[in-house]
Amino acid sequence: MKTIVSLLQNVPLFQELSEEDLQAIAPLFTEKKTKKGGILFLEGDEGDELFLIKSGVVKIYRLDEAKEIILALFRDGDFFGEMSLIGSGHTRSATAETMETCTLYVLKRTVFTLFMEKSPKLCLKLLETTMGRLRRANDQIYDLTFLGVRSRIMKTIIRLSEQHGVPTPEGLLINVKLTHQQLANMVGTVRESVTKVLQELLDDELIQIDKKLITLRNVDAIKSEIR
Repeated sequence: MKTIVSLLQNVPLFQELSEEDLQAIAPLFTEKKTKKGGILFLEGDEGDELFLIKSGVVKIYRLDEAKEIILALFRDGDFFGEMSLIGSGHTRSATAETMETCTLYVLKRTVFTLFMEKSPKLCLKLLETTMGRLRRANDQIYDLTFLGVRSRIMKTIIRLSEQHGVPTPEGLLINVKLTHQQLANMVGTVRESVTKVLQELLDDELIQIDKKLITLRNVDAIKSEIR
């Protein structure tokens, strides 16, 4: 119980709730452990659960003619599946798969709805969070439409550093292991293009890569090349 409450306190969706409210909603979550490669839900499934990540990494993706398009990555402290809490009968718009062993907390829509009726702040926060994610999705659509491959790759690693960045003496570490193919799936290009651009950034000493972990050594310089 204490673990869930401390986790909820750092989740934007629940941050404005009082300690009493957090203590009340915490027991509504159930714990779920999943191995790497586990499917939490498939695109088209009926959605009725919110997922909160205690540990691990989850990718959200769609398939386009068998090609994987990664829409988002979530890790410790993140949540996803919130659209299913807004109304019944909605199907999942994408697939969620674990990228490593994960421990998650799951909240059913039915029990969440009862709690939400008593908390207008939670309703507003859910709406605010959902709109923020829709805006980011629109930004990604714009990038895919109007930016070249090199700029899309650089903008993607900048965005990942903002979401998952950890300051280190060498620079800003993206604390998620990513293959070149996974980056290509996020950018909407082929693996060879990602390899080429990353090598150019390595040669310019703007990034460093160690065991699939990318560190941005000069964020401002990378941003200045996006056009």
